[in-house]
Amino acid sequence: MTGQIYQIYLANSVLVITAAILFYAALTDLKRYQIRNELIAVLAGLFFLHAFLSGRWPGIAWNVGLAFLIFAVILYFYSQNLLGGGDVKLLTVAFLWAGVDCALPFAILLSLFATVHVIAGKLGWVVLQRVSEDKPSRLAFAPSVAAALIGIFMLGCLAPVS
Repeated sequence: MTGQIYQIYLANSVLVITAAILFYAALTDLKRYQIRNELIAVLAGLFFLHAFLSGRWPGIAWNVGLAFLIFAVILYFYSQNLLGGGDVKLLTVAFLWAGVDCALPFAILLSLFATVHVIAGKLGWVVLQRVSEDKPSRLAFAPSVAAALIGIFMLGCLAPVS
């Protein structure tokens, strides 16, 4: 019993560390419109560690499959210059974390936070990046993704399996 409690503690500690890294990625994207590849790699590694510690390892193939599917879909939006490369990578790893079981709550929270973020940008509360006069302004997407993923952590969607 004590070993199981320790394992749950470690799994939840991974979620806290992941949330801190997501917060850092969101701040970096807000300031520089850039998400470092190292952060994405660390987030992916933490997912596999959490899957092992939380007992979610048997269903990992579904998470990876969903992440690849999402990557293929959002690659189209990247090719149309509607998403940046960092956003594509962060969304892919976010859906890796969410998996099939938590994809719907994640998508709902992502829609909610992205809408609030766009409204804040339109009202001038968030700085928009102006690329050129003939193109629309850009808005950092990582804060919305980070908030949605942290939201499903807080909802208990990725709680350790007993």
